[in-house]
Amino acid sequence: MKRKMKTNVQLLKRILVVGLALLVALVALPGCMPNKQEHPGSGSGGHEQTSTRVITDAAGREVELPARVEKIVPLGNTPRMIVYLGLAKKAVGIGGLQRENITPLTAYAYATKDLWADLTIVGTDAAGATDYYPEQIMSVQPDVILCTYTAELADEIQSKTGIPTVAVPQGTLYQKDYEQAFRLIGEVCDVKDRAEEVITYISESLADLNKRTSNVPDAEKPSVLGAAATFKGPHGIDGVYIDYPVFTAIHAKSVADGLKVSGSAIATIVDKEQILGWDPDILFLDAGNLKLVRKDLAENPDFYTKLSAYNSGEIYQYPNSTSYFSNVEISIANSYYVGSIIYPEQFRDVDVKKKASEIFEFFLGDPDYLSKLKEAGYGYGKVEL
Repeated sequence: MKRKMKTNVQLLKRILVVGLALLVALVALPGCMPNKQEHPGSGSGGHEQTSTRVITDAAGREVELPARVEKIVPLGNTPRMIVYLGLAKKAVGIGGLQRENITPLTAYAYATKDLWADLTIVGTDAAGATDYYPEQIMSVQPDVILCTYTAELADEIQSKTGIPTVAVPQGTLYQKDYEQAFRLIGEVCDVKDRAEEVITYISESLADLNKRTSNVPDAEKPSVLGAAATFKGPHGIDGVYIDYPVFTAIHAKSVADGLKVSGSAIATIVDKEQILGWDPDILFLDAGNLKLVRKDLAENPDFYTKLSAYNSGEIYQYPNSTSYFSNVEISIANSYYVGSIIYPEQFRDVDVKKKASEIFEFFLGDPDYLSKLKEAGYGYGKVEL
């Protein structure tokens, strides 16, 4: 009996040893580690991804992403956003304007023109014609595609490329949907801190502008008009801004505010007789469209001689706040410039050049960007028509 019990104990020990060895072998096998999801080749950009995560994008779509995003294809207005968020070096393909059409007025694209010079063109939104190129996108093997499109178009892009596609808000100048876009990209690309810095910088700039101007009585304000507006292309003096964020941020007395236009448009075409009826004290013109105004002046000099701003020399230019969607950095700088013209007392402590340098360095990483605008003829100053 004792010999039999001893034999049974030895057998149990052997079974235990074999069982432990099998368990160790199973744990060591690929795919058996806890808290890991393997999706080889899914949005991997050609390099191995051992885990994924799921985010909900602005269109309410659940998108499965690699744990780390190193390579980006930005479409729509997201190329500008990734520049602001310090992600320009992660772009492996680019959608947007044709390179030969990029000027300093499209600040994010001009500031990165050397960095992005050799990137594959994977789509376009120029002149409102949205298109993307699936084969080119797949050839650069991004981890994620960012876009400012509808859920349907984002689904289509993801289906055709097999690459995770995240839709973010397009971004309305000075509005909350831009904040949502920055935060979503910050989450996707692990730059949440920078996203909050950008949001804070914009908010604090607007708060400063508001503090300087909100208590100025309308009776003490000169009337202004933003003309030669840029929307769906360049326009002459009959293209005017309405409820223009550059002006509303500083409570400017714009003669065009309140005009009825369809949708959320901030600019429209008006009859030039309407401009004569308004007869603003000061005209501000998009610098990129001055040639159209000068051409019109040569053809219709009588119209201009009836304008008080023309006769008093109160016509100024600033860089276009819109060039392939809204230039956030240029718009903030424009608000400070316009404020310095119409509220000299409230902005007496602001050196506009230094302020612009600070703004451009923060958003573009280039404190000397104003000189590039000036060299191209798009700087700040009085206009001699």
